[in-house]
Amino acid sequence: MAAIGRHVSKLSGYAPALPTPFDANDRIDGDAFAALCDLQIAAGATALVVCGTTGESPNLTDHEHCELVHIAVQVSRGRVPVIAGAGSNSTEHAIALTEDAEANGADAVLSVVPYYNKPTQDGLYAHFCEIAASTGLPLILYDVPSRTARGLCDDTVARLAEVPRIIGLKDATGDAGRPARLRPLVGPAFRLLSGDDATAFGFIAQGGDGCISVTSNVAPGLCRTMYLAWRQGESARAQRLAFALAPLTAALFCEPNPVPLKYALSVFGLMRPEVRLPLVELKHQVKAEVAGVLAQLCDAYSGSMIGKIGGQMQVRQRARAS
Repeated sequence: MAAIGRHVSKLSGYAPALPTPFDANDRIDGDAFAALCDLQIAAGATALVVCGTTGESPNLTDHEHCELVHIAVQVSRGRVPVIAGAGSNSTEHAIALTEDAEANGADAVLSVVPYYNKPTQDGLYAHFCEIAASTGLPLILYDVPSRTARGLCDDTVARLAEVPRIIGLKDATGDAGRPARLRPLVGPAFRLLSGDDATAFGFIAQGGDGCISVTSNVAPGLCRTMYLAWRQGESARAQRLAFALAPLTAALFCEPNPVPLKYALSVFGLMRPEVRLPLVELKHQVKAEVAGVLAQLCDAYSGSMIGKIGGQMQVRQRARAS
């Protein structure tokens, strides 16, 4: 089947929220990041999302933001859009990050609800309008109230959907019924994307366009197959795959994202597991539990992309060694 959602304005399917690999000296591991970007494109990712929550954006310098966007753009070479996280609780800083993303070739920006300040809905509306007016890039709103202490009300999303260049919403509220409420308010072209893997299947089933996903970093083939099965009317198959992915998603969120994800990818030899403070690595027992889930999934789906990522035997060996 032809690739889905190559253009940001029609984005659909699964797009990985990419983690940021660090080397032994706590610098960005550009080679590991480039390899991960290329692997995800080969697996059918519909976009690359960099410098978001999963990318440890609060712990990155502005220079590192630019470096990561530049690498992703160079690897993609136009094959899929690059969506750059460019949010901040300061409107001025969010605009600066957005301008940097545009200068480094991003195709769109992902802009999170301002955290800590607890603005009103009018303040949120004004914040995003200022950012949209500062750039020629499409802008995707990012609603994650568990991290920001403020959420976008449905009416505010509807108002913002009328603003030029604001084209979609990443919804990490866990409210699977939200697409059914929002679609009549925002119209058919506005992109509604889940940002919560645990409820993504329900979100898509209720009219969502896809998911900006943590889980698809590890199992991009299964996530894509599940999405395509649903779109092709194979609902029973899609539900079976969603059920199979649930233990992996639970394991990847057993501690704050992206700590378990980076460990999982280290099991496959794709990056080091290190995170930046105040995040810390998983304890030994939790590592063993995550590795066990990976081994079980590889046993069940060795022919899928999860098998291709690292190899079934490698996962088993590292699970035993953990």
